[in-house]
Amino acid sequence: MGTTSLGRPFGWYWTSYAVSTVGTYLAFDAFPLIAILVLHAAPAAVSALASVGLAAGAVLAVPLGPWMEFRRKRPVMIAADVVRFLAVLSVPAAFAFGLLTFGQLLVVTVVVAVADNAFRAAAGACLKSLAPGPNLLVANGRIESTMWTSAALGPPLGGAAIGLLGPVTTAAANAVSYLLSALAIRAIGPFEPTRPTRPTKKLRAGDLLEGWRYILDHKGLRLLFTNTLVVNALLMATAPLMATRMLGELGFSPLQYAIAFGPPCAGGLVGARLSRRLTARIGERQVLRVFGALRACWPIGLAFLGPGMGGLALVLIVQTGLVTTIGVFNPVYATYRLQQTPDDRVARVLAAWNVSSSATTATVTALWGVLAGFTSPGFAVAAAGVVLLTTPLILRGLPGTLAAPEEIKEHDAVDPVPGGRSADGGAGA
Repeated sequence: MGTTSLGRPFGWYWTSYAVSTVGTYLAFDAFPLIAILVLHAAPAAVSALASVGLAAGAVLAVPLGPWMEFRRKRPVMIAADVVRFLAVLSVPAAFAFGLLTFGQLLVVTVVVAVADNAFRAAAGACLKSLAPGPNLLVANGRIESTMWTSAALGPPLGGAAIGLLGPVTTAAANAVSYLLSALAIRAIGPFEPTRPTRPTKKLRAGDLLEGWRYILDHKGLRLLFTNTLVVNALLMATAPLMATRMLGELGFSPLQYAIAFGPPCAGGLVGARLSRRLTARIGERQVLRVFGALRACWPIGLAFLGPGMGGLALVLIVQTGLVTTIGVFNPVYATYRLQQTPDDRVARVLAAWNVSSSATTATVTALWGVLAGFTSPGFAVAAAGVVLLTTPLILRGLPGTLAAPEEIKEHDAVDPVPGGRSADGGAGA
């Protein structure tokens, strides 16, 4: 199968995503690690850092979807990157002057969460215009591959940097990555998705709910919405608990912790590259059902985590299986979501999805922090694994009208930009 050119504007979009994602994974769990290693925060406080920030960020981001739908998307993305750059940079700056507090970490988490929601909603609308039709699955596959490559390389490098230079080093690198991302978005040039016409001049209260209304009225999106919210929330809720347990109770070093979660991400790269072929072979519906179920089966293995090399090997096995199945699932799910959303609702649907995901993750993370406080981090991780085993039932009702195998061909898609030149180096999906 040949490679597919998606044009120069997509190349800059991809560059923006790549540099910010590399920065994010260099700073893998940076704030929890800073809270644990610098501020000596308790497990409940570490969970609160994630949950309170996400919850406040979700509430503040509610009006963003309707506001962005009728505005130019690139300026929103650039502004969100600059805000994230300044917010994250304040952490190493405060640390350098001995002024860093847990309260500042909370405030920065809230600001970054709001900016994240704004960026993702605007970026989704851009991507749908940059890679229309059959190009969309190709684009999502490349983005997913980039994410897992960064996830495989970033945490070990970040762990080494923390060990050599201290825990705030990776936060500074993450801040710089947002600035580079903003420059790449600016380099896209005059391209801008077509803005829908606002039906009324003023933002109405009902406009705030339009994204959720569309999701809940669409059976396929409703089931994927419910499933992804629950699965992602449970996976994210266990992250601070795993950090607390591995770095505290079980005595793993920051480098060992990073190694446990870094190299397995190569499985996500493999999964992302397989997603298009599997969709062509068995169809979207089967990929979503089968790999949506498989990704829920691995986390229960973390209930048996112990110290030493045996424990490290267990995490490596579980994480490899988990991210490989997620790598297949995510590009197909992201493509289906954009394909099923009209152009004049993309920003509102994605904003509603992101806000709901943040709020659900915040709530579940807080609940699991309380559960860990009353029991133990190990018990809370095991409980999340048990609940995850029930989530494939949600996807059983996916409608049978998703794209059939013959509708998704393994051939080069057309270049959406006349005369466009790929900036991807010829990498395939």
